[in-house]
Amino acid sequence: MNVIPAVDVLDGSVVRLMRGAYDEVKTYGDDPVAAVQGWHEAGADLVHVVDLSGARTGESDASLVRRLAGANCRFQIGGGLRTVDDVEAMLAAGAQRVVVGTAAVFEPVVLQAMCAAVGSDAIVAALDVRDGRARGSGWEDDGEDLEVVVARVAAAGVTRALVTGISTDGTMEGPDLEVLRVVGRSAPAMRLIGSGGVGTLADLVQLASLDLEAAIVGRAFYEGRFTYAEATAALS
Repeated sequence: MNVIPAVDVLDGSVVRLMRGAYDEVKTYGDDPVAAVQGWHEAGADLVHVVDLSGARTGESDASLVRRLAGANCRFQIGGGLRTVDDVEAMLAAGAQRVVVGTAAVFEPVVLQAMCAAVGSDAIVAALDVRDGRARGSGWEDDGEDLEVVVARVAAAGVTRALVTGISTDGTMEGPDLEVLRVVGRSAPAMRLIGSGGVGTLADLVQLASLDLEAAIVGRAFYEGRFTYAEATAALS
C-alpha cells in the first residue's frame, strides 16, 4: 500500500479541516507549492491536493495547478471539477489525476463522459461518506446512498475511488474501516484509496490489511505523529 501526503488549500494557505467543517480550520503554511515540493523531497511519488474553495463553490483554481506543474511535482487534484472541460483543463495543466466528487455522487452521465474523454486511469471518484451517504459539493449537501453511488460509479467506468469517512477526517482518531469495507464489497474490482482519521502507524497497518492501493495522510504528518519515512517503513 502506498502512502500519499495531503495538501489541502483554502484561500492560498495549506490547511486541514476537522470532520469536513469549513469553520474548523487549522493552518499549516502559506505556500502550497512548497508543501508539495517538500513531500516529494521526502520521497512521496504522488501528492493529493484539494482546492477546498473550489470544492465548495464549484469553481476550481487553474492557477494553482499551473504553479504546481511548474514545480515538476506529481500530484492529483480535486475540488470544483464538475465538467469534462474542467478535468481536461487540469490534466492539460499538469495534474497526473483528477479527483471528482460532486459528479461522482450526483451526475453519473457526466462521470461517464469524463472517463470517455480522458481515460479511466486519470479519474478518481471521491466517495466522501457520512451516515452511510456519499456527499458532494464540499460535503455540505445531503448526499446519496453510498451503495447506490458505488454501483453508479462502477457502471460509469471508474476504476479507482478515494473513500473518506467524514466523521473521522482530521481527527487522527483512526480511519473508518467499515466504510472502506462497504465500498470494497460493493465494487471488488475497484482500486481503493483510504482517507480520513489516520493518526498512528498502526492505523496505516490496519488500512493495508484491507488490500487498499493507497492511504492518504494529512494532519498526522503536519502534527508530527510520524514522518513519511516512518510510514513507508511500517508498511514495507
